[in-house]
Amino acid sequence: MRGALLVAGTHSDAGKSVVVAGICRWLVREGVKVAPFKAQNMALNSYVTGEGAEIGRAQAAQAAAARIEPEAAMNPVLLKPSAERETQVIVLGKPYATATARSYGAMKEELLPLVLDSLADLRRRFDVVVCEGAGSPAEINLRANDIANMGLARAANLPVVVVGDIDRGGLFASLYGTLALLSPEDQALIGGFLVNKFRGDPAVLEPGLRQMGGMTGRPFFGTLPHARGLSLLDGEDSLALDVPRSVKPPLGRDVLRIAVVRLGRISNFTDLDPLSHEPGVAVRFTESPEEVLEADLAVLPGTKATVDDLAALRASGLDRAILERSERGLPTLGICGGYQMMGGRIADGVESRKGEVPGLGLLPVETVFGEEKVLGRPGGQAILFGEAPVAGYEIRHGRVARSGGEPFLRTDGADEGCVAGETFGTSWHGVFESDAFRRAFLHRVAEVRGLDWSSGDEPFAVAREAQMDRLGDLVAENVDRDALLRLVEDGAPVGLPLVPPGGAGALEALVGRELRA
Repeated sequence: MRGALLVAGTHSDAGKSVVVAGICRWLVREGVKVAPFKAQNMALNSYVTGEGAEIGRAQAAQAAAARIEPEAAMNPVLLKPSAERETQVIVLGKPYATATARSYGAMKEELLPLVLDSLADLRRRFDVVVCEGAGSPAEINLRANDIANMGLARAANLPVVVVGDIDRGGLFASLYGTLALLSPEDQALIGGFLVNKFRGDPAVLEPGLRQMGGMTGRPFFGTLPHARGLSLLDGEDSLALDVPRSVKPPLGRDVLRIAVVRLGRISNFTDLDPLSHEPGVAVRFTESPEEVLEADLAVLPGTKATVDDLAALRASGLDRAILERSERGLPTLGICGGYQMMGGRIADGVESRKGEVPGLGLLPVETVFGEEKVLGRPGGQAILFGEAPVAGYEIRHGRVARSGGEPFLRTDGADEGCVAGETFGTSWHGVFESDAFRRAFLHRVAEVRGLDWSSGDEPFAVAREAQMDRLGDLVAENVDRDALLRLVEDGAPVGLPLVPPGGAGALEALVGRELRA
């Protein structure tokens, strides 16, 4: 089979990313060569491909679901908000520009051909490409120069499935309203709907599905049940931090409590996901100084705005909690931007452009920001943890130089990171996916805190792979697979009915008539 599909959603966090991953896993198990694609992603959770390109972390997870290596073409445009009204634009994995909302809008015209070339390249090399939309296709204020939703679908003639999150309520209104706000030309590509996160008896939902189908002339391809225990699938943005994280039963008497500072521009918070994989580890993202001080391990995570988030840390009093932890010898870890905050001088003429500012002074390191971003997939050994192998990835403008303490990691004869007492720092993301290192690090935390805690023995990669298979099962068992495959291969059916008012222009005209009346 050959074809492509765009999975859109009624709003952000409707489940588009997870649905795309599930479709990819289902198709690859059916022997289909499939690839994910997201034309434009806005996320601070990013990943470095083997070719040294930065893409959205969700697309890397979707590539894993498809059992292929992630690449730049899968996410040609990545937006990384760095200030309230400013965003770094990453194009084909490399920094391209810094833009405001208005200036980026004007930039889209030059980016659309590049987006279409990336999609066409994937379609030449794969049987099926499953595309993910961004936000909602009914954001009528952005439709004129859209490159991620219906603008992409129209330009590439893609059939579209709209996903609705029933768990939030208002499912039918959201789906109907999304369709009704689209122009007739856009509506012609909407082939049907998919319900996500359903709890309860499907028979209760069935009358609404039938009525909605009659009102729109479009089918429901399936109803995906609410699935628990999918915490190891990479969240795309900070909305994922609002979901409570389950704690596996401990193997010893005690639970390790880990407090992660919820920074304003927090990035790559998936660094902490492998910790939740261990039995008896409770990970909480928090803005409370008291929780940070009382935790067994505190983490200052990555950030896209090191200097600005450091200022916010000081304004909130969280800096005093981190400083007191160091004075009391309590385990504390900084990752990337959080590591930079823990050092001395920070010279930033790139992100914040505020020049030199003092760090927290907990580690003997200094950071100088460079225009060119460091992107890499390094590997090495954890010097203080039995030389346990560690692999990670780097995404940063800051160059960190150590002038004291001990190195944290060693790679190719060079040192990385810094350790002073029980305060640790590293520029590498993803280090806790390395099983031996993760367990050794947590055992040290437990020992320092005098806790009876034991690690598990299941590799993190095995657990994540099992969750990908669960997603594939959800699609295979709850979706009309034949109907979805027909949509992929044949495109949206001809002659789909128009749902009034049929677009922003028609809506404006309708409102105008009523006002005149």
